[in-house]
Amino acid sequence: MLEGRAIIQDTDMPVKMQMQAMSCAYEALDLFDVLDCTGIAAHIKKEFDVRYGPGWQCVVGSKFGCFFTHRKGTFVYFCLERLNFLIFKGPSAMSTPTTNAK
Repeated sequence: MLEGRAIIQDTDMPVKMQMQAMSCAYEALDLFDVLDCTGIAAHIKKEFDVRYGPGWQCVVGSKFGCFFTHRKGTFVYFCLERLNFLIFKGPSAMSTPTTNAK
């Protein structure tokens, strides 16, 4: 497991959900090799789908760009050591903020 502390870069997610996201990230890093970004992302996505309902997306890596639309209150982007974590739920018809994570 990586020993560092997660640092939130951007979010509109409730604090309790942010804590769950970081907890899932730490758990995934215990289960998967740090280079297995796809396995880490899949683990976090599945955990969020079970806990908060389907439709979650997760991107994990050390270097990526993105532009996406998400449901209000479901976006978090944080760093943990050398990995970046982007977690969000896809848009609904009623609220569709667009975010550009750097």
